[in-house]
Amino acid sequence: MENIVLIGMPASGKSTAGVLLAKKTGYGFIDTDLLIQKREGALLCDILKARGADGFIKAEERVNAEVTADRCVIATGGSVVYGEEAMKNLKSLGTVVYLKVGLESLEKRLGGEDIFARGVVMKKRGETLAELLAERAPLYEKYADITVDCDGLGLEETVSAIINAVKQRN
Repeated sequence: MENIVLIGMPASGKSTAGVLLAKKTGYGFIDTDLLIQKREGALLCDILKARGADGFIKAEERVNAEVTADRCVIATGGSVVYGEEAMKNLKSLGTVVYLKVGLESLEKRLGGEDIFARGVVMKKRGETLAELLAERAPLYEKYADITVDCDGLGLEETVSAIINAVKQRN
């Protein structure tokens, strides 16, 4: 197996499943949100507040376009798919897996928290989760080599589904 790149909506399990996936495969783990925070010297929500969605997306694209990895699970931010250069680089690094989660599951997982305060990139303040999902889902599908439907799956089941899907593809 080569690198495994996880994409999907906020709260789809990219970071949580990614850590366990790395442990089960013996891979390293990279969370690109943490790389952004380190490079910019600020929390995601603070970068978003200071620069707005477009400024954040530019910073996110720069970081993701420069990621290099070998035998790693790479968990990306939910808005990484807005950056064409970032996605071109990530696709060159390995298999891109879209962790697909439906609106109802996303709403449960986010538990009514203010997703803007969480650092979720929304191009319009007040945009609903449904609108965000409708906007991003076609981009996730465009870039994904594999789609894993995570609705109704627990953490262990999600990780197993990713491993099985990647093995089948390779």
